[in-house]
Amino acid sequence: MTDDATKAPAATDTLGYEQARDELIEVVRRLEAGGTTLEESLALWERGEELAKVCRHWLQGARARLDEALAQPGNEQPDRQGDAG
Repeated sequence: MTDDATKAPAATDTLGYEQARDELIEVVRRLEAGGTTLEESLALWERGEELAKVCRHWLQGARARLDEALAQPGNEQPDRQGDAG
């Protein structure tokens, strides 16, 4: 099989968030466009799952850093949920 999805590097841990997101967008486009064999579609799906995992990892890390920064003394933020008391 010579599909681009199978030639993509398997080591997704070196990808930055933006790289993984952009590649994931392209994978989704290709799947939605159709015209691929079942084997190619499966390879694209698997790559998409890997890329989604990378994106989740980056977003979770960013969330943890933000939570940590907000938890430090002096960094209390007002409730932005709109609690009208």
